[in-house]
Amino acid sequence: MWDPEKYLDNADLRGRPFYDLIARIDADRPRRVVDLGCGPGNLTASLAKRWPGAALEAIDSSPEMVAAARENGIDARVADLREWSPSPDTDVVVTNAVLQWVPEHRQLLRRWIGELPSGAWFAMQVPGNLDAPSHVLVRELASREPWARRLGGLRGPDAVDPPLGYADLFADAGCTVDAWETTYAQRLSGEDAVLEWITGTALRPVRSALDDDEWRRFRAELAPMLDEAYPPRADGTTWFPFRRVFAVARV
Repeated sequence: MWDPEKYLDNADLRGRPFYDLIARIDADRPRRVVDLGCGPGNLTASLAKRWPGAALEAIDSSPEMVAAARENGIDARVADLREWSPSPDTDVVVTNAVLQWVPEHRQLLRRWIGELPSGAWFAMQVPGNLDAPSHVLVRELASREPWARRLGGLRGPDAVDPPLGYADLFADAGCTVDAWETTYAQRLSGEDAVLEWITGTALRPVRSALDDDEWRRFRAELAPMLDEAYPPRADGTTWFPFRRVFAVARV
């Protein structure tokens, strides 16, 4: 289960890569704009504002996220993006911080590009920090007993490709492509700032596998490990390098 309220903590910081991504889409009057993995809909709303004349399609696999998106005025629906195919009038597709959860996303990208009309835009963004201490330490703790019996298959760095990997994929599919990476120096505040940050995303599979007591104990063990890797400043804030991978393709 996704917790929309937790995901929206630091919504302004989490949203920066989305706005940098869609800024590279040069679509004028698209007929249909699709948000694959719309989450709570706060960012999807900006797509409707940018292209008010387009039909807006928004899907997410989480009923909780779709409910939150609908509360935000987005006509979202629950669906598995692996089963999604573009309508013939789809001119823009955005997928923001979603494909890292889908092991077969590279095959999906090839299929979607083959199904989109000529001139369509496909824009994607995924985390590039799966080998950062914030994620390495989670996997390290999850590999120890008693957690190893409950926590397996957490995402490693190979869950996503570097920019050149996606550049090659889209270029091989005949697209014009712009691929890049950015590391944002996020300044987080509050106690256990990095732990709270990843609770809304990277720790979701851990939370789903543990009961409430186990979850509290796991967090209590992880917190000092993260504090050592990301020491708070004298003013109580913490710098968190937030690396993201982007690709925008024109079919």
